[in-house]
Amino acid sequence: MAYTKKTAKTNEAFQKLKADLSAGTPGCAYIFYGEESYLREYYLGELRKKLVPAGFEEFNYHRLEGKDLTVQALGEMAEAMPMMSERTLIVVTDWDLYKLGEEQREKLIAFLDDIPPYCCVVFVYDTVEYKPNRTLKKLAKAIGDHVQAVEFRAAENSDLIAWIARRFRALGKDIDRQTAEYLIFTCGGLMTGLVPEITKIGTYAKGKTITQKDIDAVADPVLSAEVFRLSDAVVQGNYDRAAQILGDLLKMQTEPIVILAALGSQLRRIYTARMAIDSGKDKYWLMELWEMKSDYPAKLLLQAAKKTTAAWCGDAVTMCQVLDRRMKSEKGIDPAGELKLLLVRLGAGRR
Repeated sequence: MAYTKKTAKTNEAFQKLKADLSAGTPGCAYIFYGEESYLREYYLGELRKKLVPAGFEEFNYHRLEGKDLTVQALGEMAEAMPMMSERTLIVVTDWDLYKLGEEQREKLIAFLDDIPPYCCVVFVYDTVEYKPNRTLKKLAKAIGDHVQAVEFRAAENSDLIAWIARRFRALGKDIDRQTAEYLIFTCGGLMTGLVPEITKIGTYAKGKTITQKDIDAVADPVLSAEVFRLSDAVVQGNYDRAAQILGDLLKMQTEPIVILAALGSQLRRIYTARMAIDSGKDKYWLMELWEMKSDYPAKLLLQAAKKTTAAWCGDAVTMCQVLDRRMKSEKGIDPAGELKLLLVRLGAGRR
């Protein structure tokens, strides 16, 4: 089967926000949500620069917490005229619009229908998940008619690599594409998490060009990267290395059930890579199957799978599933000890 790259659904609201900022015509109401908090904060800052003159923040810029906030209080603040500026900016954090009681909900609908044109309100979903409730038809319609819901998604791989290169250049360093891919694999694909890692790596690196050794020396790997290394040690039959990685994860107080879930997920991916090899499929098939943004993790999966058999992979996945059920149902079980035993069994199966 030929691989067809999936085109990401166009983030129209995000593109409109960028266009409105560029034209200097921000709207009156936004919902900001999504996993990429770095971009969210960046565009909040851009809105603030466009709408609030320096020195007049006290009068024209307001931040509100959603907890205990009422529509009446928001409305009164929105009615306040701007000082030495055309607009005011109100940022409301973690106010779940779809969880309001009926009275407040009706008042919110009325507020959204008549937001003062000199006011811009941004509802930011940070620790609260944004979940539209289409059964609340009147509210959903009011939000759809008057509010731009902007999702801040993880950047596409090519955009992220270019961004990483710019961040390193600002530190006087260079990084090639392959090393940037390794950084993404090691530290995750969110700019939010990459910013401090890039700073650490750029400060540590002695040479002008960033290397994988520089990354390994100071970067804090995300769980998925650590679990990949754990699984890779297992498939190589290197129990000592696998036990060391597991011990490090437990010392960092990572919950055993979380480690098991991540390990089981990784072993399932290796199993599909083994199936791909046995049926003559390539990395592009894996990329489509797992919706990967680049071929880097697909190539790593295939490398790992070449060291296994389909039978071992199937048994490994089954062992993870059995232990998962036991951890969730049995009382008095030692989760950390059971994880260590699982590694022994997985390693024994490789001999």
